[in-house]
Amino acid sequence: MHAVMWTFKVPASTGKDELVRTINATAHTYQGVPGLIRKYYGIAPDGASIVGIYLWQNVAAANAFYTPRWRSLVEQRWGAPPQRQDWDVPMVVESAERRLVAAE
Repeated sequence: MHAVMWTFKVPASTGKDELVRTINATAHTYQGVPGLIRKYYGIAPDGASIVGIYLWQNVAAANAFYTPRWRSLVEQRWGAPPQRQDWDVPMVVESAERRLVAAE
């Protein structure tokens, strides 16, 4: 498995309620994406930045999704260019299900 975290600085004039509205309005676009296992949204406590954390089946699926068009759309949406960080994910703990998911 592979994880990617995108971090965005948020314009100072953007309130937390507006961030949540934008997240709620766009979250459905990530349903059914090939190779995407899970996506998390996060808002910093001070509201100055947000993150999108994506868990992918593999890095190829992630790279296929993050096209220049995608980057342009999210930059327009959040008003700033994102910063990307990648991780290999050898294990996921599904705590509530008491289940371990190992990378293949």
